[in-house]
Amino acid sequence: MTDQGNNNQNISQNPFAALFSSLADAKQFASGQKQCRQAEQQCKVLVINSGESQSESDNSVSDSIDDNDDSVAEISRSFRSRQELCEQLNVNHMIQRIFLITLDNSDPSLRGSNGIPPRCVYLEEVAADLDGQDWLNMDTIEQALFSRLLLQEPGNHLIYMTSCSVVNLSADRDAGEKRAIPYLYACYCRAKEEITKVPEKLLSYAVHCKNFTVSNARTVLLTPEIYISQNVYEQLLDLLLEAVRGAQFEEVVEFLDEVIASLLADQEVRTFGEVMVPVFDIFQGRVKDLDLCQLLLYSYLEILLYFSRQKDISKVLMEHIQPKDPNSGIQYQKTLLGAILNISCLLKTPGVVENHGFFLNPSRSSPQEMKVQESNIHQFMGQFHDKLYQILKNLLQQSSETRHLLLSWLGGCLQANMGRAKIWANQMPEIFFQMFASDAFFLNLGAALLKLCQPFSRPYSPKLLTFNPTYCLLKELSEEEQRNRNVHARGLDKETCLIPVPPQQTVEFAQSYSLLTENLILTQLTLYLGFHRLHDQMVKMNQSLHRLQGTWRDTQLSGGAAAAELREQFERLMTIYLSTKAATTQLAMLQNCLNLQASCATLLVQLSLGNQGSEHIPLIFPLPALENSLLCFVPEFFAENIGDFFIFLRRFADEVLESSAESLEHVLTFITVFMGNVDRMKNPHLRAKLAEVLEAVMPHMETLSPGAVQPIMFQRQRVFSTYRHAPQLAEALITVFVDIEFTGDPHQFEQKFNYRRPMYAILKYMWGEESYRESIKRLADYASENLEAMNPPLFLRFLNLLMNDAIFLLDEAIQYLSKIKILQLERDRGEWDSLAPDARREKESSLQMFGQLGRFHNIMSNETIGTLAFLTSGKRRERNQIPLTMDQIRPNEELRQQIMKWLADHKQSNQQMGPSG
Repeated sequence: MTDQGNNNQNISQNPFAALFSSLADAKQFASGQKQCRQAEQQCKVLVINSGESQSESDNSVSDSIDDNDDSVAEISRSFRSRQELCEQLNVNHMIQRIFLITLDNSDPSLRGSNGIPPRCVYLEEVAADLDGQDWLNMDTIEQALFSRLLLQEPGNHLIYMTSCSVVNLSADRDAGEKRAIPYLYACYCRAKEEITKVPEKLLSYAVHCKNFTVSNARTVLLTPEIYISQNVYEQLLDLLLEAVRGAQFEEVVEFLDEVIASLLADQEVRTFGEVMVPVFDIFQGRVKDLDLCQLLLYSYLEILLYFSRQKDISKVLMEHIQPKDPNSGIQYQKTLLGAILNISCLLKTPGVVENHGFFLNPSRSSPQEMKVQESNIHQFMGQFHDKLYQILKNLLQQSSETRHLLLSWLGGCLQANMGRAKIWANQMPEIFFQMFASDAFFLNLGAALLKLCQPFSRPYSPKLLTFNPTYCLLKELSEEEQRNRNVHARGLDKETCLIPVPPQQTVEFAQSYSLLTENLILTQLTLYLGFHRLHDQMVKMNQSLHRLQGTWRDTQLSGGAAAAELREQFERLMTIYLSTKAATTQLAMLQNCLNLQASCATLLVQLSLGNQGSEHIPLIFPLPALENSLLCFVPEFFAENIGDFFIFLRRFADEVLESSAESLEHVLTFITVFMGNVDRMKNPHLRAKLAEVLEAVMPHMETLSPGAVQPIMFQRQRVFSTYRHAPQLAEALITVFVDIEFTGDPHQFEQKFNYRRPMYAILKYMWGEESYRESIKRLADYASENLEAMNPPLFLRFLNLLMNDAIFLLDEAIQYLSKIKILQLERDRGEWDSLAPDARREKESSLQMFGQLGRFHNIMSNETIGTLAFLTSGKRRERNQIPLTMDQIRPNEELRQQIMKWLADHKQSNQQMGPSG
């Protein structure tokens, strides 16, 4: 083989030949290098010869050097051009590796495989426009990349870049990616990788390529109509979604941050807001149909968290969620944030259980299966509420602008949905669901706001005392005033407060209100509009289930279509009930609410003491007179929420009460201060409700069915028996029992029995505790010593009312029993058989109604006489669970004589009443 052949073979086997576009270029470069080396050697030889021939003339040497200088200069120029060629080849290969595009369609076997991607998209039109140029550089990359993005099917233009023909699916997928945004992001990542690898002289080119990906992403988002058959906004959302599911979320965020900065710098074609709004719309459309327990939902929530953290996106987001009609409550639910808040295990369409994903066919499921399902729901709810809380927190902390926009949204939402609390709203569900946001919306919003309140939801937190209730009396403010004074809730001046504002009291409004004040008011109002209604629904559903179950069992004996229909009704209602119970009993949410309500109870007690300082003051009886009290600015729904929540716990989450002993003590203090004090809480209905709250938090030992586990009451018994203000609590209970006789309500006579029902159980428990019993005895002693006083003593009025109630209730019970007997006789004689269907249904309805009323009056009379009995007999008597029969009823005069005899004996001997039985 000749030397030339050997050289050609050596060059083709040299790995550095791959740096050249073809083998011919490599040979030409090698030849040039050889010439350079020969020239350098020649120069060396000339220099040596000139050193050895010093005797020759200077002119002769000078001529020789000049000739050689011309030759070296020519070789040097050739050398520099080869260096530039090599650099250009490196740049070409780097562009190919980053963008996976090429202008070289030559035989792959002539290229080698070093530094070249396996597959590239061949840009034939660009190569033709450049007159056959087969390399890419910084001058042509912009045109080439734009052409690549315009290709509808880049996969059809893939070519092999190396001689290796092994199938490489990942290389095909990467090079043939036809979605513009994911393609540019991948190019961005490859450019970042090149920056860390290339030598310093190529670094600027790599940075330039990275910037090209950002500028082209900006162009794609600003002019999406150019890119046919592509939804670039959907691609952007998909890119974030894939990043959240994978491990490259931070890299995507870095890419988007640079794109956002580029978009903000150039808003002539489209504003940044106009770019983001389609992304938000797509996001909302995808999220609104997701279920609480779908993992995909939490990936989208991570994206929303990123939106809330990014300062520019968060501002656009807050502007985007402002409703079209701010006075329409349902419009807030139709926003992006509203769609998120509407996700729950509650029924999406009220009353329609067919497509509901939770608690279907409950009668066919075991209690354990339903418990597991409820536990799963609670676990997902915990994650869901955490995400909502973080989103709201980010928006509040992002900037003063996003805080103002979010608080304005919350304030407007609550004002537009104030009708949820109206009585008519619950009676007209069809109109209700067309006008107001859903129960799920308010439940989730309340849970998120409760978490925001936790930093100050401690009973003795000094932050609580910075609360300024004068906020609630401010009327409509301009947007500028709302921003400057931090007042965003509206319409609170129309709410009834705990006590009226005295005529002589002046209102001193703050120039600016704290976020604590606003957050606390917004949270309590949200709970009042949301949680309160769900609690009421659960009570009604519970009652309906008991009625349906009884009717169903009765009809099962006869069978037929009626029994099947009743069973279906029972199943549907049970599904709704179990879903509602699961939604409202998530443990973390209940604990957060408990912390807040106990703290608010302490706050209201401090306000009732006139404390306007920065430190909590101790409670001492008798209470000081009210002077310039802030209670006249506190809406009643603060106290309503406290009471409603603890009653809910007693009914549906009793175990939470047992684990919250410290909080219960603060609730007892709140009840003691307000229940019997008309100067601090004017509404008698609200004070009577506090008696029901007291019954809810006190220990209760109920008769359970065989095999049922008795609930643990240790902590509640300890709190109740060691309560420091036991005498005042007992007196407050008797006071409200007397005060409720006259409420000024048209239905006060009928209402008082419902209000007094829980008081009997409380009195019975108190009578068994020495500290409470002794306080009642002291009231009795005072009454026995002042029988003839102008103003009858409290205990004397209490006993008189007890006796009057007993007489009335027994008389009413007898009358209802008589009516029931008459209707039963008519039915048994067959007189109903000849009646028209409507008339017969009316008779059956009357019989059922009289039965319920008779049962109520019978039980209440039993309670009343039982209370009289243990107060007058000298020993406690256990309550008779069987309704009284006619032979057990004492004559009314005998009751009066027993009371008067007991008081007289007490006055004469002042003996202590007997111990509890």
